[in-house]
Amino acid sequence: MTSDEIIKQVRSGHFSPVYFLHGEESFFIDDIADAVEQHALSEAERGFNQTVLYGKDVDHLTLLDYLRRYPMMSERQVVILREAQEMKGLGELASYLEKPMPTTVFVVCHKHKKFDLRTKLGKVLSGKNVVLFESKKLYDNQIPDWIAAYARGKSMKLEPAATSLLAEYLGTDLSKIVNELDKLALNLPQGTTVTTAHVQEYVGISKDYNVFELQKAFAQRDLVKVARIEQYFASNIRKNPLIVTISSLFAYFSKVFMLHSLKGSSDAEMLKALDLRSDWFLKEYKVAANNYSLQQTIYIISLLKEYDLRSKGVNNDSMPEDALMQELFWKILH
Repeated sequence: MTSDEIIKQVRSGHFSPVYFLHGEESFFIDDIADAVEQHALSEAERGFNQTVLYGKDVDHLTLLDYLRRYPMMSERQVVILREAQEMKGLGELASYLEKPMPTTVFVVCHKHKKFDLRTKLGKVLSGKNVVLFESKKLYDNQIPDWIAAYARGKSMKLEPAATSLLAEYLGTDLSKIVNELDKLALNLPQGTTVTTAHVQEYVGISKDYNVFELQKAFAQRDLVKVARIEQYFASNIRKNPLIVTISSLFAYFSKVFMLHSLKGSSDAEMLKALDLRSDWFLKEYKVAANNYSLQQTIYIISLLKEYDLRSKGVNNDSMPEDALMQELFWKILH
C-alpha cells in the first residue's frame, strides 16, 4: 500500500495491530504515524491510552510491557516507537509481532534506512497482522508532480514555472517542501494561482539570483547575467552549494541533449519526451538547443560530470568551491 492508502484507511477508522514503517524518506513515515496518533483515539482517550517511546531510551522488555497493557475506558491503546533504528533489542519483538495484542495499535518508525527483511524480525513483518511500508525517497523528476499534488490538497494551483522553481530550490527534502507550501497556503487567499513572484516573496528565493534564472541565462548565452549570478552564488556559497548547482545544470543540459535528438518531432512529442509541463519551458530549451550545438552540449555534460567529481574532492588540488564554480561557468560559455 502507498502512504496515502494507509492514511485513508486510518482516517476511516480501520486500524492494523502493527504498522512497521521503514526507509530513507522520513516524511511519509511521520505522516502515517501522525495520522494514527490523530485518528486512533479521541482527545480524551489519549491521556491514558497513548504512549510515545524512543528507540535509544527503551529496551524491548519495557516496550513489551507497554504493548501488552489493556486500554483504559477505550476500545484500543496506541504505542508509537519513534527512532526505532536506534533500539538495540528491536529484533526481540518478533514473537510479539506474530501474535500482537488485538487492543493495541503499535506503530514502529524506523527511519533513514531500509530495514533488513532477511532477519528473523524481517520475516515476521510479512504476516497478516502487520502493515509493512517502505518509505522511499522520491527521484528529482518526481518532485514537481508531488509538489503540484500537495498544493492541490491545500486548494492552491501552481504555475509550472513556480513548481519548477520550488523543486530546483528546495530539492528532494519533502519536509522542507511541505513547510514552504504550507507557508504559501497560509499567506495567500484560498484558490490563488501561485506564481514565481509569490515563491520569491514568501519562500525567500532571490528574484534574480537563483538556479532557475541561471539556467535561463545559460540558455541565452547571456555572459553578463551568468557572471552576476556566479558572483552572488560565490558570495553565498553555503546557500548555493556547487554540487546542487551542478546537479540542476546537468538535468537541464541533459534535456537540451535530448532535444537535439528530437529534431523533426512535434511540440507535443517533445513535451512528452522531455517530461515538460508547458510550452513555456519547451521554448526555453529550444533557445538553448539553438545556442549550443549537439557537440557543445555533449562537452558541457562531460564538464559537469568532471566538476561534480572535483567538487567532491576528486582530482581537485584544493581549489575552493567558488573558484571551481567560476572556472566551470567560464568553460560552459566558451
